[in-house]
Amino acid sequence: MKALSRGLLLALFAVTLHLNAQTPERSSDRLTIPLSNPERPVLLKAGLMNGGITVKAYAGKEVIVEALVRSARYSKEKNKDREHRESREDKGQGMRRLEINTTGLAVEEEDNVIEVEAGSMNRTIDLTIQVPVRTSLELSCLNDGDILIEGVTGEIEVNNTNGGVTINNVSGSVVAHALNDDVRVNFAKVEPGKSMSFSSLNGDIDVTFPPDVKATVSMKSDNGEIFSDFDINLEPTTRRIEEGGRGKGGKYRIRLEKSMIGTINGGGPEIQFSTFNGSVYIRKGK
Repeated sequence: MKALSRGLLLALFAVTLHLNAQTPERSSDRLTIPLSNPERPVLLKAGLMNGGITVKAYAGKEVIVEALVRSARYSKEKNKDREHRESREDKGQGMRRLEINTTGLAVEEEDNVIEVEAGSMNRTIDLTIQVPVRTSLELSCLNDGDILIEGVTGEIEVNNTNGGVTINNVSGSVVAHALNDDVRVNFAKVEPGKSMSFSSLNGDIDVTFPPDVKATVSMKSDNGEIFSDFDINLEPTTRRIEEGGRGKGGKYRIRLEKSMIGTINGGGPEIQFSTFNGSVYIRKGK
């Protein structure tokens, strides 16, 4: 029995070595960008056609950008893309496929404004970017990737079409939209006087604020629910909006806005929460 178990373990070990040898390494490019003035805040702009973006604050004074090619085995391929790839592989029967491992990474810096580009048109590329804490962000993704942000202080504007948005432990203001996924934000500190917006078409909105935040909140969910552990003072009636006036036939149209309006801690700048197929969660942090 012991000899059988030893033989089985050796066989499994050999199979593991074979599989590891067959697994292609994911290729990456890495650039370190000095700032024109390391003592001033930074503005980072980045956008991808296919792939995700991760931005994390660190204690350094440079911006570090890593672009990673995501091979097909790691990607969420659409059926059409998968069929096209399989057709190409059929034509290449008997030949060895070479991974295209170039990312097309390009970074430009001028006056503390960083612009990042990668060749993600025909392949999926993930960006991981380290930035100084005082950094504002303008980020966008279209397909096959999420946006993740951690620890920065500044103005954040993100838009993701087919992926989620997760923002943790940030200070400042946020405008975040995810068309087909969730938006999740956790604030360490909110910049006073700044309006903000969180929206999705097919996802939840889940935002955690400091307990002392002062805001006037506009909340709308067409096919979901709205939850909060803040003491939100709701307006007694919805606001009326006139729409269209009188038409040619003399018909007059008035639409009542679907949003619920309320105040937190006496009110402040407007914060909008809007989703069509999802729920809204407004949480009180510790």
